[in-house]
Amino acid sequence: MPTQRRVQKVAEAIREIVSMAILAELKDPRIHDVTVTYVEVSADLRHAKVHVSVMGDDAQQRLTLRGLQSAAGFLQARLARELELRYTPKLTFLLDQGVKRSIEIARILKEVLPAEERPEEESDDIQNDEGQGNDEGRMTNDE
Repeated sequence: MPTQRRVQKVAEAIREIVSMAILAELKDPRIHDVTVTYVEVSADLRHAKVHVSVMGDDAQQRLTLRGLQSAAGFLQARLARELELRYTPKLTFLLDQGVKRSIEIARILKEVLPAEERPEEESDDIQNDEGQGNDEGRMTNDE
């Protein structure tokens, strides 16, 4: 059995290879605006779950996932050429909802928090205070 460190290194290598292949080599019109967020590899290195984030509505996301699943064989062949493993991992593509959830949480927080309590405005006030009357402790060439 491979060590946990080796599994993590293989997962990172798969993420890099698959994301570059999706970006540069896949010509399927269904596959665009895809980001490979992370990869989970089984302990025996035979299966890999590739988590992807897709920009677009639900229909576009489903269409892109179908396109990725149909390109899985091509991507596995690409992995077999790049990685020196006894077995090439079988790729499964899953939609990563993390980005979508964080956008939704940000929208909800923006609605809930009053405008005067937002952190961006507080940092602007601090910067304005620092620029006024701060020359007291500085040495000048006149002295």
